[in-house]
Amino acid sequence: MFQAGTRQGGLSFFSKIPICRYNQGMNLTKRTLWIGLVVLLAAAVLVTLAGPIERTLGANLRLVVLHGAWVWAGKAAFALAGLAGLAGLLWGKRRAALTGWSLALGRTGLAFWLTYLPMSLLVMQLNWGGLFFDEPRWRVPFTFGVVAVLLQAGLAVLRIDWLTCAANLVFGAALWAALGGAANVLHPDSPIFGGDSARIQVFFIILLVLALGVGAVFTLLVRRKA
Repeated sequence: MFQAGTRQGGLSFFSKIPICRYNQGMNLTKRTLWIGLVVLLAAAVLVTLAGPIERTLGANLRLVVLHGAWVWAGKAAFALAGLAGLAGLLWGKRRAALTGWSLALGRTGLAFWLTYLPMSLLVMQLNWGGLFFDEPRWRVPFTFGVVAVLLQAGLAVLRIDWLTCAANLVFGAALWAALGGAANVLHPDSPIFGGDSARIQVFFIILLVLALGVGAVFTLLVRRKA
């Protein structure tokens, strides 16, 4: 079970990491984190609105790129949750702290996923002229979204360290494997880097960095409540 000193232990462990020592020195308050989250989200919106257009998709390209950056940020969060879970399973003395980070990262991934799915529906409607629910690139993420909701809810109720670590590890690995092996029907193979437009690629990278920043701040907020 989670120990009473989990949060303190987690902060003690991660205080050894340079960036965490920097954060402690800056005395990040809950209000500061919320302000940072709002600023990053606003920046993502402004960058999206100012993004390039494309001959075929027109201005819809901006939403396509945003939803691509968003899903990759979600995949990154789930992957880090799994890695933290693996470290927790292997490092028994730090399991409580690492479980807290795995749980926070898993919830961050879930937040990205639950906002990415409706964004994906909008992208389908705007660019394909309708909703194609048999598209593997929709069906697989939707299935994992349902599983993620149930999983994170169950882990929050049970609060068993080793189970949280193992579950997030298995889920993260399964998600990446399933998406990596998913076929494409209407969805292009590599819509960003499959082309030769440097402007679109830079646009995607900027949005991805902002999305990862959103994820980092959101994780810190969730971790503070753990």
